[in-house]
Amino acid sequence: MKNTLKTLVLAPAVLAAAVLASNVASAEALVKVPFNFTVAGKVCPAGLYSVDRDNIGTMVTLRSKDAPRSFSWVVTPGDPAPTDSRVVLRFDAQGQTHALRNVQYGSVITSRLDKKTVDTERVPALIVQGQ
Repeated sequence: MKNTLKTLVLAPAVLAAAVLASNVASAEALVKVPFNFTVAGKVCPAGLYSVDRDNIGTMVTLRSKDAPRSFSWVVTPGDPAPTDSRVVLRFDAQGQTHALRNVQYGSVITSRLDKKTVDTERVPALIVQGQ
């Protein structure tokens, strides 16, 4: 009985410690974007953005540090190596217009976000890396 009671008391404490450790592990990365860009048809100003990944690793969120705007997407395993720890925003440029192509957070990446952008397959992506 004492072992069962001890287990019932210790299990939530261990779970809480694991959640706190996960929160620390998924720290936000800051990315300075030097140009205005579009995401899902919405214009975002140049400036400082944070990129966060959820504790499970299935969602990534891009938030403006200067404007009240945020976007969230599902991420999947990407092309980078499993040990890749970079945070990268890739953009397609057409003239002076930039559209967010995808967001990479470590070894996971979003699907193509700017599907309406025409003929971007031949144009190399502009890359902005996090700090």
